[in-house]
Amino acid sequence: MATNHQTYADTALLVMDVQKHTIKSLKDPNYYIHGIARAIAGARKAGIPVMYVVVGFRAGYPEVHPDNLAFSNIKNTNVGLDDAANYAIPDAIAPKAEDLVLIKKRFSAFAGSGLDLILRARQIRHLVMAGISTSGVVLSTLREASDKDFKITVLADGCSDRDDTVHQVLMERVFPRQSLIITIDDWLSLL
Repeated sequence: MATNHQTYADTALLVMDVQKHTIKSLKDPNYYIHGIARAIAGARKAGIPVMYVVVGFRAGYPEVHPDNLAFSNIKNTNVGLDDAANYAIPDAIAPKAEDLVLIKKRFSAFAGSGLDLILRARQIRHLVMAGISTSGVVLSTLREASDKDFKITVLADGCSDRDDTVHQVLMERVFPRQSLIITIDDWLSLL
């Protein structure tokens, strides 16, 4: 806990796409969830709002355009993202009453979720990001948040990708141009 009585009224922790469907892709889901749980607990203790963003669709995927290759593939293979059970958040990091859960329709956490409106209404200017996958939701949200002039912190070990090389390139060469990259433990030590 900060001894200088610093407040984080302008900061939010975004936990993105950490849901039943995406957790299946992780090499060690328990290790990942344990780290995210620590970040969430630290944010709550510091008074930082926790916002969960998951990807999900209405039955039959009416939001998916046929020219969108990635999401058309999701629709055509019917991976179940039009079923709320598949975009449920794991019990170990379950939202509390004061947390927000937003449902997005594309890679960016801003796409179709109302996130931008909520952040502006709460006067939040600093986003701390964690999510699955680094090359999907984290990359897309970071880029859009940067274009919207947010201050951005990425929790390096709070992000995961199927491709370790892509994850490393993003963390070491791409993301530092637009954000602070820090581990969960180092971020918690600053709170």
